[in-house]
Amino acid sequence: MNKGELVDAIATQANVTKKQADEILTATVDTIMETVAGGDKVTIVDFGSFEPRDRKEREGRNPQTGKALKIPAATVPAFSAGKAFKEKVKA
Repeated sequence: MNKGELVDAIATQANVTKKQADEILTATVDTIMETVAGGDKVTIVDFGSFEPRDRKEREGRNPQTGKALKIPAATVPAFSAGKAFKEKVKA
């Protein structure tokens, strides 16, 4: 499912126009990204949580040359599925 298909599904389920559904989806995604980028966690009960996680510096290899290199530490976005979401996918 791509964004257009998701917008169509939201519009149908929420009984709103496609334009309104697109605006709501875009605002939701933007808000989640801004919040996580700011270092905070976003939790949606039964769906899951989005949060920034620190990844330590580690050693890797260049796949073309095989030469060892250091991959610097970074903060990355992470998603943890909620219990209801996990159960729905599992079924």
